[in-house]
Amino acid sequence: MTMNDVRCFIDDDEVNCQTWDFDMREDLLQMLRTDAYRQGEFKLSSGKVSQHYCNCKPVTLSCDGITLVSNLMLEFLEEDCVAVAGLTLGADPLVSGVAMASFECLWAPDLNGLIVRKEPKGHGTGAWIEGPLPLEGAKVTVLEDVITTGGSAIKAAKKLRDAGYVVERVVAIVDRQEDGEADKLMKNANLELVSLYKLEDLI
Repeated sequence: MTMNDVRCFIDDDEVNCQTWDFDMREDLLQMLRTDAYRQGEFKLSSGKVSQHYCNCKPVTLSCDGITLVSNLMLEFLEEDCVAVAGLTLGADPLVSGVAMASFECLWAPDLNGLIVRKEPKGHGTGAWIEGPLPLEGAKVTVLEDVITTGGSAIKAAKKLRDAGYVVERVVAIVDRQEDGEADKLMKNANLELVSLYKLEDLI
């Protein structure tokens, strides 16, 4: 996907604008390779040890990175979804970014964002889900930064389903492809996994 970047500057009291075309997918891939991917020996959130580590937060919390991620993720959402959601913390910038990108995009419907807590709120309503809640039966797409086993995305989907929403798809930035484990667990949870990249793309 290409995108026009319009930048303006002042020259002799005149405002001049120039437009550049750039490939969002390739630009994001380069950012992930530089700022998110590391080699070494790392213990993953799943408890496994791996020589490959991918922390997307330096990318998704940067202005350029979240712009690229959000616009690319928009292309993989179901046409009839009304909101995007994810488990805190990794999905927080994704949810906000995609919701904002949907508002700015001419072809996409406006989407709200929902954050699923890891534990229910300890006071007040004791809510699991934060945000402008859609009507029961609405379709929600789950967002995730890195998929290893899919546990975080599956937990988010379960809480959303418990609240009465339809969840059928998970869109991730990177799928680590851990021996197909995530695909199996996703299939068992009746979830379709779509990713912008595979781990092998970053190596």
